[in-house]
Amino acid sequence: MSAPSTWVTRWAHLIPAGGRVLDLACGGGRHAVWLASRGFDVLAVDRDPVAVASLPATVMGRAVTGRVADLEQGAWPLGDVSPLDGIVVTNYLHRPLWPHLLGAVAPGGVLIYETFAAGNETVGKPSRPDFLLRPGELLDVVRGPLRVIGYEDGVLEARGPDRAPAFVQRICAVREVPVAGDAPPPRHVLPADTF
Repeated sequence: MSAPSTWVTRWAHLIPAGGRVLDLACGGGRHAVWLASRGFDVLAVDRDPVAVASLPATVMGRAVTGRVADLEQGAWPLGDVSPLDGIVVTNYLHRPLWPHLLGAVAPGGVLIYETFAAGNETVGKPSRPDFLLRPGELLDVVRGPLRVIGYEDGVLEARGPDRAPAFVQRICAVREVPVAGDAPPPRHVLPADTF
């Protein structure tokens, strides 16, 4: 199994401890397994039944629940899922899902999203505009319902001789907990290497 995305590992500490996390378009489950090993219960969703069947049921005592669903056909297949403490999406883009994803983030919950961006067509696949974020698109999508904690839009260097560089956008955003009266808004602690 390949290593989890450094973007996911950098921001996962913001997900409420012991929370429930959705790994959307989970593929082989690298993030589902990593998140479960960090104390989260994970719902891992993918359209590939073989990938979902290969997921472990538990990791270090935490549940990994696999679900086969075609995210691009028909109605939102996760309507029965209550608001989530974390949502992780990497290397996947289907724009019609954004309202559902934003609506599924619980107060205090975190969205960690990373996928390919415009410019990637110059170095490899994916190359179709349907699969590439436009400049600043992730910022536009989360603005309003969520607060941006971290955002990057740039080129990742090639990771190995058989890998090309990749143009990516990535964001970490939170749904703040409503506060009563004059209470200060909650603070989200940034990693020391942020600045």
